[in-house]
Amino acid sequence: MSEQNSIIIETAMGRICGKITDGCREFLGIPYAKAERFRYAVPIHRFEGTLDASSFGSACPQYRQFFPHLDNPERLFYHREFREGLEFHYDEDCLNLNIFAPIDAVHCPVMVFIHGGGFNSGCNQEEPFRGYELAKRGIITVFINYRVGIFGYLTHEEIQKEYGRDGNFGLDDQLTALRWIKAHIADFGGDPDNITLAGQSAGAISIQYLCLNQNNAGLFQKVLMMSGAGQFPKFASPKRAEDTREYWLALMEYAGCRNLQELRALGIPALLAAQEHFKQERKDTTYVTMPVVDGYLITAPIDQLIQKPLTLPYMIGYTSNDLYAPLMAYIGNQFGTQNNAYLYYFDIDAPGDTNGAFHSCDLRYFFGRLTQSWRPYRRRDYEVSAQMMDYAAAFVKSGDPNGEGRPKWHPCHNGKTNILCFTKKKTAMGKPSYLKLSRNMITKGNPKAQ
Repeated sequence: MSEQNSIIIETAMGRICGKITDGCREFLGIPYAKAERFRYAVPIHRFEGTLDASSFGSACPQYRQFFPHLDNPERLFYHREFREGLEFHYDEDCLNLNIFAPIDAVHCPVMVFIHGGGFNSGCNQEEPFRGYELAKRGIITVFINYRVGIFGYLTHEEIQKEYGRDGNFGLDDQLTALRWIKAHIADFGGDPDNITLAGQSAGAISIQYLCLNQNNAGLFQKVLMMSGAGQFPKFASPKRAEDTREYWLALMEYAGCRNLQELRALGIPALLAAQEHFKQERKDTTYVTMPVVDGYLITAPIDQLIQKPLTLPYMIGYTSNDLYAPLMAYIGNQFGTQNNAYLYYFDIDAPGDTNGAFHSCDLRYFFGRLTQSWRPYRRRDYEVSAQMMDYAAAFVKSGDPNGEGRPKWHPCHNGKTNILCFTKKKTAMGKPSYLKLSRNMITKGNPKAQ
């Protein structure tokens, strides 16, 4: 890194060396906690010497590290969309975050973003997780890493005996990061009392779980959830921690480990290989490698907790070709209407192929990263991207996305569903055509709803 674009700041934690890129101060790979395998995170509040924050930190080890399966069309699609051309380093010492701040940041509002990946993959380095454009709008953006897959969600009775709770290492990482950010973001020019928690897909679902725990009140003041808000069918809701232990015990036996100590000592390649092959024999892997009802972070079944989430300003969105699009729309609208949220519907087909407005396609618009894609985006795409960033910045600042130069966005109110629609022709209040779905899809957990 040249001296011309480097920047050193003094913080309560010590000196941190970042860099200036595209008119923005960026600090990358800052460790917020340490965690041994299958143990809860311990926050880091002091650095020795000068911390080099000029490059991305490690991602949590995950299946794509050794088993990318790029012969699978869906895997190849998302690889090309968000990871192609980037180099990733994987390590269990992965609890780090990236901060993008305006050059002259003073008491700026803060957005903390949690990436998706089905609770089994992903990291904060992927495209389009960069905060350059939001920094130009006066927003500090923080992208966090957390543990995924077996490292994030294994359960075992020994963990329960040791900690009085079980599983949810990944969800606990997110909460640990939030507490770290609230304690230290002022050193980077941020306002610790004006934090918006944002995320997409599994990141949005994580946020909802955090919103259902009243102990988290005050850690964040606003919420933005993309493609992952509302009560999913019962078969996709968090199970009790003790009800998932059989899966992990069976995996341990498959891996040749007689106890948790041996599993903790097993090398990463062998551990991920065992799970990769084991999940071919089980059909319940998706609904086990995710947050659980642990009585601590998720204190009760979701259908009970969702009746009284934190009282906050919410923004909720989904795309027209989202994962299980009608279901995603239904649950998002139900949760949004109940909480007087600002709802949006993204219906602009991504140019370059026939996948339409696919799950995650709105992320590039949201962070202003269209030019970093292989897709031939057009004038309307750039117009919508600017609108989305303006709406988001205003919401992060005040809880109200409205402002001059863009269409009025009406929130849901008194049970009325209002939706801002981004379409290829215009941005205006409207209503998607497929929203007439039966409540039975949610309450009875009908798999056909997906």
